Amino acid sequence: MRRNIKMGWAGALLFIIAARMTAGAAETNVPSIIPLPMKIERREGTFHVRTEKRFLGMRLRAGTKIVTDAASHDEGMYLADRLREAMGYACAVETSMNSEPVNNAIVLTTQNVSSSLGEEGYDLEATPHGVVIRAPNCAGVFYGVQSLLQLLPPEALASKPVHGVKWVVPCVKIEDQPRFAWRGLMLDVSRHFFGKEEVKAVLDAMALHKLNRFHWHLTDDQGWRIEIKSHPKLTELGAWRSGINFKLDPKQSTAYRADGKYGGYYTQDDIREVVAYAQARHIMVIPEIEMPGHASAALTAYPEYSCTGGPFNTDMNGGIFNGTYCAGNDEVYKFLEDVLTEVFDLFPGKYIHIGGDEVKWDNWDHCAKCQELMKREGLQVSQVESYFIRRMEKFINSRGKTLIGWSEIRLGGLAQSAVVMDWIGGAAEAASAGHDVIMSPTGYCYLDHYQNTNHAKEPRAIGGYLPLSKVYSFEPIPARMKPADAPHVLGAQGNLWTEYVPSLKHAEYMIFPREAAMAEVVWSPKEARNWEDFQRRLAVDCRRLDQMGVNYRPETLSEPPASAARK
Repeated sequence: MRRNIKMGWAGALLFIIAARMTAGAAETNVPSIIPLPMKIERREGTFHVRTEKRFLGMRLRAGTKIVTDAASHDEGMYLADRLREAMGYACAVETSMNSEPVNNAIVLTTQNVSSSLGEEGYDLEATPHGVVIRAPNCAGVFYGVQSLLQLLPPEALASKPVHGVKWVVPCVKIEDQPRFAWRGLMLDVSRHFFGKEEVKAVLDAMALHKLNRFHWHLTDDQGWRIEIKSHPKLTELGAWRSGINFKLDPKQSTAYRADGKYGGYYTQDDIREVVAYAQARHIMVIPEIEMPGHASAALTAYPEYSCTGGPFNTDMNGGIFNGTYCAGNDEVYKFLEDVLTEVFDLFPGKYIHIGGDEVKWDNWDHCAKCQELMKREGLQVSQVESYFIRRMEKFINSRGKTLIGWSEIRLGGLAQSAVVMDWIGGAAEAASAGHDVIMSPTGYCYLDHYQNTNHAKEPRAIGGYLPLSKVYSFEPIPARMKPADAPHVLGAQGNLWTEYVPSLKHAEYMIFPREAAMAEVVWSPKEARNWEDFQRRLAVDCRRLDQMGVNYRPETLSEPPASAARK
């Protein structure tokens, strides 16, 4: 267990020990799946995942095998690899067209399954003789596998063999599918850089909880993190700054190069590797390339694309500083089209996030080129951002992609097919106008907020207060939204901005277990939400995180009910 962020321990520790003892005694009898399945029926008996036994080359006992159809082969290999790490035994993976139950086997199949489960649903049936997971698509098979792993003891998630564990699955019948299609997590790697292996660790924990959208915030004022071969100075200059900044202790991070510069970036091969890793876990990676504001890192490298010609500075400590592209310079659009062309080649998903938040208009008001643009197009300065985004959207759409932007992209008129990611409002209005929306309001979804009102007991955070119970109480459909517009809500996501989060262990502390609450909000039926039962299941789930080596905030396990937290 990794615990190198020291908080207040004493009260929580006794609770955790008691909770884990209780959970350990009951976990084979009471399933503790997060997010809670749509329907789950506990039945009598258990299924034992058996290891093969041999003596002098002779087989004494056959091991449990994994049987898949051709479509589910990759999911079968994923399960076999995961079990091998924990059990020290490699289950044989066989491909078969027979989708019926097999004795002493785990069957994964896309055959003979109800289409009513949708794109990501699955059925799971565990009997004393074996397990069958059926789904219309491979994504559903994968989510069924995650539920199976959660039915096993928490040690099934271990990264090295664990001895003395009975690999027992309670007999159950599960019918499950998600409430929302967009179940996301955003990680800001601009303020502080996280390496590709660290990103993979976050993806693994996301997969456990059936999250399927990883929003990768790759560029901002403080750092440009993606290699663009046509514009190499973006990473040569824009990926580095003189220090850790934000008044943090330099020793809190290791992201320094030999000359002492702070930062880092992903090569295009790194990006491909992470995207492939995410795809194997049925997670779509959505890159965010900020425009027209939050561009100081890019303009440090290429100041000619600003209104003033610079200088720009990525070294400012705290506060909002915001380099803005010149909207009246045609070369800016050509530059961004070059950048996005390379980005699109790396990310096969449907979406590109362009930011669009907190844009400073000051330079546009005093720029001859921008003034000429406003005169020619009949624009007020408040409409220039909309012009900028609409112009970029035409290029984005021409490449078969869909633009996502933060709430502010509504100012001056919303681009034709844009998706609004609502952090400060506007979802109901956007949906009423026929636009899809993703809910991410600060009061429920910003994981950079404090987890205790006593800030002295927590690591430094950006502000606010977001306890686990408040995340769990979040309803993604806004109360003021018309029922007819609700289908435009694609889902929701949690966001971790990292101004004050300079290491993976600190990031995990901020994300987990609040991410588990968000996962249940976006997957499980609204009417099934139960705080006390979630806390019971969470105690077991944190044991899984222990096995995975994921840091989390232990005090959260003793948090009071949601009603008390809201007082």
